[in-house]
Amino acid sequence: MRFLATVIFIFTSLDVSANKLPLPLNDSDYRSVDENEAKLGQLLFYDPILSGNKEVACATCHHPSLGTGDGLSLSLGDGGKGLGNKRIVDYENLPEQRVPRNAQPLFNLGAKQFKTLFHDGRVQVDLSRPSGLRTPLEEEMVEGFSSIISAQTMFPVLSADEMAGHYSENEISEAVRRGTLTGEGGAWDLISKRVGSVPAYSDFFIDIYDHIEVAKDIKFTDISNAVAAFMEFEWRSDTSPFDDFLQGKINLNTSQENGMELFYGKANCSSCHAGALFTDHQFHATGQPQVGPGKAARFQSHSRDLGRFRVTGNIKDKYAFRTPSLRNVELTGPWGHAGAYNELEAFLGAHIDPYLALSNYDKSNVTLTKYDTNDWKIMDDASEVKAIADAISIKPVIISEGEVTDLLAFLGTLTDTKAQKGRLGIPETVPSGLKIPNPQ
Repeated sequence: MRFLATVIFIFTSLDVSANKLPLPLNDSDYRSVDENEAKLGQLLFYDPILSGNKEVACATCHHPSLGTGDGLSLSLGDGGKGLGNKRIVDYENLPEQRVPRNAQPLFNLGAKQFKTLFHDGRVQVDLSRPSGLRTPLEEEMVEGFSSIISAQTMFPVLSADEMAGHYSENEISEAVRRGTLTGEGGAWDLISKRVGSVPAYSDFFIDIYDHIEVAKDIKFTDISNAVAAFMEFEWRSDTSPFDDFLQGKINLNTSQENGMELFYGKANCSSCHAGALFTDHQFHATGQPQVGPGKAARFQSHSRDLGRFRVTGNIKDKYAFRTPSLRNVELTGPWGHAGAYNELEAFLGAHIDPYLALSNYDKSNVTLTKYDTNDWKIMDDASEVKAIADAISIKPVIISEGEVTDLLAFLGTLTDTKAQKGRLGIPETVPSGLKIPNPQ
């Protein structure tokens, strides 16, 4: 594709000096993981037993063959069949809507720097709270989650669109509908009892955790801690060509070097994609097109997604989303909070000039499963598009088509094939006997 320069903001071009480059990642950057706990989490991650209708696993939307995502702009969770771009609507169990945001990749979530998760940062480390975390559950948030990534796992199982199912379809969705999430008879309790009723799981939990002596001792926090241990162990990513370069093991080729100079210089990418994880962990309004149902309260009917604003209520946070890590970015498309771009080059072009990209957005850039719904309510409304544009906080830059090629070459050095495969891999079976999500 070709890029046209419009609004101009010129940065002084600088050679990359040593103090601009991050230090290599090492063991001290990650939380320690018990491999046996990770092996238990591996089984749970691929087992649909955690979903209300026993049809959706964590791996349905976070599969290693799809860059730990699902290859779709917006997922179909409960109410879908198949995997990736072959996933179709189950007309015997119709979903209410698409999952509102793009499934995020799972690489390096065990890194200690991650203290904020989700596109809008609604789960954050907060040591002033008894649980050590701030989440949408507020006072209902229980203690016992071993990490922020463990706390993150509690939300998909409570989401009707993702894993719980809708209203009266099963006992878990009924509990969610009543707002009974924690405590005896709550959604988490029901999931824990379901898992504990499988002898192979209860035995595994008893072997791993000292505080578990019998199946009824298993709590949802134990399940989520095991799943988190697996994700942290499985997809640690610090063996890419760029990591080898930082350690002096290899040299980059000319195009990759030029791309690195652009990244840390004129293109100004590193102002947000900073450090060894290539994120500043902050929130920025970059003018991303809005696709799909958006995020609205139950009493609202709009299709907007106001991003961080929904968490903070600060008007400056409207349409701002968390800076994603660029580790393995080649593998993790479609890109953007709503998966608006299914080509990395197009996504890069949108960052180069977000105003032009938003005004000229091509709807063919998405990868969406066929579904009878209006995904374009926002982008077909000029006033809504203007509101997104007015919030943009990044400035356009001028780079040539050849420089775009060089930037893509540099981003390619962040691809870690060892991490892509994972350490434990996909189990052949799971204790529940349910079907593991796998490409057809």
